[in-house]
Amino acid sequence: MRIAIEPPGPRSRLPGATLLRFRRDRLGFLLATARTHGDVAGFTLGRQPIYLVSDPAMIQDVLELQAASFTKGRALERARHLLGQGLLTSEGELHQRQRRLVMPAFHKQRLAGYGATMVALARAHGAAWQPGRVVDVATEMMHLTRAIVAKTLFDHDVADDAGEIDAAMGVLVGSFGSVALFLPEWVVERGLWPSAARLEAARATLDATIYGMIAARRAEGRDHGDLLSMLLAAVDEDGDGRGMSDRQLRDEVMTLFLAGHETTANALAWTWFLLAEHPEVDLRLDAELDRVLAGRPPTLDDLPALPYTRMVFTEAMRLYPPAWLLGRRAARDCSVGGFGIPRGAVVLMSQWVVHHDPRLYPDPFRFDPERWAADVPARPKYAYFPFGGGPRRCIGEAFAWAEGLLVLATLAQGWRMRLVPGHPVVPEPLITLRPRHGIRAVLERRAGARGPGEAKPAARPRAVA
Repeated sequence: MRIAIEPPGPRSRLPGATLLRFRRDRLGFLLATARTHGDVAGFTLGRQPIYLVSDPAMIQDVLELQAASFTKGRALERARHLLGQGLLTSEGELHQRQRRLVMPAFHKQRLAGYGATMVALARAHGAAWQPGRVVDVATEMMHLTRAIVAKTLFDHDVADDAGEIDAAMGVLVGSFGSVALFLPEWVVERGLWPSAARLEAARATLDATIYGMIAARRAEGRDHGDLLSMLLAAVDEDGDGRGMSDRQLRDEVMTLFLAGHETTANALAWTWFLLAEHPEVDLRLDAELDRVLAGRPPTLDDLPALPYTRMVFTEAMRLYPPAWLLGRRAARDCSVGGFGIPRGAVVLMSQWVVHHDPRLYPDPFRFDPERWAADVPARPKYAYFPFGGGPRRCIGEAFAWAEGLLVLATLAQGWRMRLVPGHPVVPEPLITLRPRHGIRAVLERRAGARGPGEAKPAARPRAVA
């Protein structure tokens, strides 16, 4: 096969014009580039050569078949400034070692215990809601998933310091997205950008919480049956025979705390938004939950009997993938799709682009859970990859699916959302795909659902988009 030197892509005579276009509209730029220039498109951001790969088979080539030819991308390299050498940011033998130590916490038998806690916390969260109250759905889901991750993985109740943690997380995600994508390495390392002090203060807040958990647990010396207990006791029997230092523990806890609640919270928030916009889907979801659960709390064993619930959540993550962009840096000269990729170039693979490809999903911006029905022909492997793929595939994928489905099933039995008219709902691609202005909605009690001391409604409220 002939190796082309340079693939087609957006070009500009003005220095920095392509970077400016990307910064102004990251999602639109990537989508337009793929649609205009094909499955491999080349351009530069600043001085960095970029190759946007949008074909599922080529993405599989990068993430699996040629995985050894690539290291993590620019965003994850920069995330080391925040997360340290955790699973997301480490490379080589260190990454393999840490993955071996963390993996047992996500085995299937562990999920059964986590599931009961997920449902209990979701029920408690929903019990505090009041009909007619206006909420930011995105914030509500952040609060809930933060509590779930803290309790299931670290047996920690964050209620007392929830405000500080939420504020710190907001600063980290809001400011670090631009840091990871746009600033030169030396600027990041020296902290020479306007929000650097705020970012450092936010990291210090989270460090205080995490190191406090580690110190308390070491002093107590008791196994809580959670991830942190496992990490404290773990030794690398297949490697150096040692356990983790406090710094290594901090890096893994910080990584799992951030990744373990941020992505699921966004997936749930977008799911509620789509259900509010599509009352016919909301009513069908309600009917399945009524039929299968009959008002009782869901369990992990119920999930196979809730196919439409899974279809709704799957389609929401297709339309609004929490992880919207994946990057790899070429460690050596290689080729993808017949085009040469020089050493040091960055290959971008965008879930946003692939998940909205009309060749894979007709009418791709339409919310249609039926795309995932059992009788629909299978798509290529990387036509849908919200959790990445290859050796660095998200270690918490099963946890995230269980959490998303159980929380959705628990809350949707009692509540529906009615969007506040005129409130803008716009995706903002930072580290994850967040709603830029939140999602403001009015809480409505479902027919048959009631709070303590409330009479059962006489009829089902009319579904409102």
